[in-house]
Amino acid sequence: MPPTTPPKALLFDIGGVCVFSPFQAILDYELANRIPVGWINFSISRAAPSGAWQRIERGECILDDEFFATFKTELEDASLWREYWNKLPENEGKRTGAPPPPPGVNAKELFWNMMRTSRTPDPYVYPALKALRASGKFVLGALSNTIAFPRGIRDDHGVLFGGELQHPPNTPYANDGTAIADRFDIFISSAHVGLRKPDPKIYELAVRELDAEARRQGLGGVNVGDVLFLDDIGANLKGAKSVGMRTLKVDLGKTEAAVRELEELTGVKLLEGVQDRARL
Repeated sequence: MPPTTPPKALLFDIGGVCVFSPFQAILDYELANRIPVGWINFSISRAAPSGAWQRIERGECILDDEFFATFKTELEDASLWREYWNKLPENEGKRTGAPPPPPGVNAKELFWNMMRTSRTPDPYVYPALKALRASGKFVLGALSNTIAFPRGIRDDHGVLFGGELQHPPNTPYANDGTAIADRFDIFISSAHVGLRKPDPKIYELAVRELDAEARRQGLGGVNVGDVLFLDDIGANLKGAKSVGMRTLKVDLGKTEAAVRELEELTGVKLLEGVQDRARL
């Protein structure tokens, strides 16, 4: 597909793209608890593919005390901490002695902070979804590494936790429904299909679903090269590219720039009237 040809299908990650990034909650937790920035993401990623986080996102375990205990153990792994500590630039010349003990992490508090943060719609991408759907030119899909919440689960504050979005007041979408899934023609959740990004199989599943939906809508078929995938994680974008998708990187805190690029790729005005409201 030539770069100038608009995509037929748009596939969005959720956290860090359509809603606020859980990475912000991780950063806030590290700063508040004087944990070296980057340690938590390092320990989570190094536990792959069989760590607690990866398993919960594939629906292989449930969100219970056993999960939180395992997650905490992995976040405090002494061997990984030693490796990470020795790589920190500020520790140059201090590597002959033993590192301090791994920082303690309240896994339950961290987890629920991440979940609460990622319930706030992004002020640029979220309104753009409505304009893209109204154009009638594209099939819209979501492909997210997500968690299946048991019915009736409560967060670390004892509050009943639901999947509904927390719409900020005085915004143009404050009363625009509560479920982000309503914005999409298809919604693929890793915990419900047993696959997670960047496994090539989950992208292939997304293409099949987008193709079927496009044909149902009378828009013609969708091939892998017709799909533009937006994500904030490089490994996920690399996985999408490996199967032939087009990709757009959404950097943390720079969703406006991503939407501006999306305007150019789709030919649909997405930022008119949004910038000023988003900055209120």
